[in-house]
Amino acid sequence: MTSTRTYIAQKPRPTHAIACYHMRKTFRIGRRRIQALDDVSITIARGEMVGLIGASGSGKSTLLRHLSGLVTANHDGGSAEVLGQLVQDKGRIAKRINRVRQRVGFIFQQFNLVGRLNVITNVLIGMSPRIPLWRSLLGVYWKHEKMEAMQALHRVGIHQAAGQRASSLSGGQQQRAAIARAMVQRAEVVLADEPIASLDPVSSEKVMSLLRDMNEQDGTTVVVSLHQVEFARRYCKRIIAMRDGKVVFDGSPAQLSHQLCCDLYGAESDDAGLVDGTAPMTPNSVHQDVQPAFVAAAAS
Repeated sequence: MTSTRTYIAQKPRPTHAIACYHMRKTFRIGRRRIQALDDVSITIARGEMVGLIGASGSGKSTLLRHLSGLVTANHDGGSAEVLGQLVQDKGRIAKRINRVRQRVGFIFQQFNLVGRLNVITNVLIGMSPRIPLWRSLLGVYWKHEKMEAMQALHRVGIHQAAGQRASSLSGGQQQRAAIARAMVQRAEVVLADEPIASLDPVSSEKVMSLLRDMNEQDGTTVVVSLHQVEFARRYCKRIIAMRDGKVVFDGSPAQLSHQLCCDLYGAESDDAGLVDGTAPMTPNSVHQDVQPAFVAAAAS
């Protein structure tokens, strides 16, 4: 008698860490309609570190919140997927969104720490998605989990502050604690929303270096929205620029010119760290996805 062996096909691992298609979002403020996202479609591969730039109100933060399922798009607002799992579609959050959120770390501009708790407890909260609910609610953590949290704090350079109240730390230290929390979460994707907006230059360097280390050493996909163009150039191999809710540039830092940045930021150019002397853009360096108006401005 001949035995028959059954093979179960493995579901292919998605090549894209992030994908969104035709994302639209309209806000109403009084009688005004503001198009926060206007037909945005992007894909980001696993292991990429992408800088998301643009002036205030360009749609950067709104896009990140849609990718994490914190905000829903319009009913005709397209879809978003992270790590091959649906986040939202046509204005509805996916039923299994918690499974996605367990794998996504979100780093906020204002740190989002619990100020009255000590630093290590704030970091341990990052383990909540993968421990029993009762332990999470009661704050019960095993010795090996506390050791993992201490290792993360050591990695970000603030292990000596583990027992301090989070509110007693400087802004840069609080942001590093937030990164340590994403580390113990074991996030496969990190979405960082203006993480250095309120930090001094030295602290900003440390935070960006830590995000790059997570990307290069851990293979974490990182999307970081930045107001400071120079940080995006230095730390990200790919830059996506937005204006008025649209993606107007998607390419390498070398393709991003001073002229295009000035067009993007307008009156905010000084705040964005744009300085004279940046290498001019040549027509051949313009990415094919740049809108015609920006191509004309860059080539002039």
